[in-house]
Amino acid sequence: METSPIAYAAKVGVYIGLIMVIITLLLYFVDYTLLVSMWFGILALILFFGLILYAGFNFRKAKGGFLAFGPAFQFAFVTLIVCGVIAMLGNILLYQVIDPQLPELLVESQLESMLSMMDRFGAGDSITGDQIDEMRGGLEVNYTPAGQMKSFGIGLIIYAVLALIIAAIIKKKDTSLDY
Repeated sequence: METSPIAYAAKVGVYIGLIMVIITLLLYFVDYTLLVSMWFGILALILFFGLILYAGFNFRKAKGGFLAFGPAFQFAFVTLIVCGVIAMLGNILLYQVIDPQLPELLVESQLESMLSMMDRFGAGDSITGDQIDEMRGGLEVNYTPAGQMKSFGIGLIIYAVLALIIAAIIKKKDTSLDY
């Protein structure tokens, strides 16, 4: 096993990124609306977080059972970045090459869901056609390559926060060196 947190994280990030792309493609083939469902997002986040923690604990174990916060953060952040890049490339491939009509279908599904939720809260009647078009335009941008890259850029901030949390969980100080 590599001893560098960055080298190990890059390898783990590739594996987790590919797992996330495969799950996305499987859901696409089963029912594309699952890609924009809230439960998929929550489930994917739990799986994503769990796999990184599992790999982090394995890395700590390989390093003798102890890992300082700095290397733990490096491991988590690099893993998240590599995984994020692979997932972004997988999404661009899906939305631009495999099924270029998919973004339009996903936007309509999201829009229906949003309008349904607004109806449940009693705000559905106050939405104008122009506002719906504006919402549609905002959603469509998310499926373009530029929108995917912008989301990844914003995601870096989220990745940093997640990496801090993951590092705090997987770090373990060697107390035998304390006096």
